[in-house]
Amino acid sequence: MNSRLVASVALGAAVLLGATGCAFITPQSTEIQYSASDGVNIPNSGPLKVRNVLIVSEEEGGPGALIAAVVNETGEDHTLNLEIGEGADAQKATIRVPANSSVSLGDPEEETPALTVDAVPVAPGANVPV
Repeated sequence: MNSRLVASVALGAAVLLGATGCAFITPQSTEIQYSASDGVNIPNSGPLKVRNVLIVSEEEGGPGALIAAVVNETGEDHTLNLEIGEGADAQKATIRVPANSSVSLGDPEEETPALTVDAVPVAPGANVPV
């Protein structure tokens, strides 16, 4: 009788460990940082936080619109310098962000137009170096 009790406990422990053991070695998805919306967040962007950046275009080489939110949580005004694309064809732009505020490019409620990109250097859906 005693050996049946030991065998039952051992079997129960094996089933419990087998059913829950994966949680010990599997990364938790809630711990993974990612951009939870359209666009991407730019890590390590200095004192300005650049969020949800994307370029909307219809074709490679055609015009596009850069949409983003730029947040300044500091007590000083800052300027964001952008270079869209690479090499001699890169388009440059600057965005002034006042202290303790944000600028939303492409937000019709704030009347801040999207930044116009003359020629998007990649096909829609691909990554653009910015």
